[in-house]
Amino acid sequence: MPVNQPVNATPTVVTDSTHAVDSVAAPFTPHYMQAFPSGPDTLPTPADNLKTLPSMALPTGSPAAVHNHSPLHDTGTMALMLLGAFLITISYKSGYKYIDHFFHNMFSTRKRENVFFDHTLSETRLMSALIFNTSIMLGMLLFFGIQQWVPALAAPLQANVFLHTAAFSVLALIFYLLQLALYKVLGYVFSDKVNTNLWINGFKASHSLLGLLLFPIVCIILVAPASVNFMLILAVILYFSARIVFICKGFRIFFNNLSSSIYFILYLCSVEIVPPVLFCVGTISLCNILHY
Repeated sequence: MPVNQPVNATPTVVTDSTHAVDSVAAPFTPHYMQAFPSGPDTLPTPADNLKTLPSMALPTGSPAAVHNHSPLHDTGTMALMLLGAFLITISYKSGYKYIDHFFHNMFSTRKRENVFFDHTLSETRLMSALIFNTSIMLGMLLFFGIQQWVPALAAPLQANVFLHTAAFSVLALIFYLLQLALYKVLGYVFSDKVNTNLWINGFKASHSLLGLLLFPIVCIILVAPASVNFMLILAVILYFSARIVFICKGFRIFFNNLSSSIYFILYLCSVEIVPPVLFCVGTISLCNILHY
């Protein structure tokens, strides 16, 4: 150890022969390659990078499609329709002869043959099933008709499809029973029992056959809604055709002389024209009642 060097003196660090650096180092400035900026303040920020990215244009949307509720997608309505077909199926085996007598009941006016002709219990069961099926078909067609031809009631109808379809079917059945009672009263008042039975059997047969003819029309409307206008017009034609057949049979039974024409005209106005008009008005009123 040198003799003249102090013990607590700070040593000097010699790095080379020309430079001496103290123990407190100066700030270190990094040296970047030429591909990098000259200092940390000039580095690109994430915001700058986002500004340079291409922006995606928002796709233009289309108006939402309106979903129409159909009886085809309503469980209760389809169950009601299948119930009518089921009742006909289980009654057909024992009462098929009633279908064989369709045209006989609709057109025949032979009194002697009908004195001994009567329906069996099995045929009555099948007839009731056919009339019940006709009421269901008319109820569904009323639903389609009001929805198509009265647009103001379309939205409330779709809010509860089964309620309206069942209500229209019950209304059609009540209308049939009221007509049946009215025809019986008119027959017993203005004619005898044999002629009345002939007339009533024609009404039952035409109404029963109407339901079978309307069944494929309802099925076509369910699977092809675009054909609803044409099918509804065809259903109206079938309905009035059945009524015309029944009226013609009544004319053949009760028209005896020229004075009978006055009663027949009164019958057409009061029984065959006014009740259907009241039925249509009652259907619209029933829709308004069900909406509240």
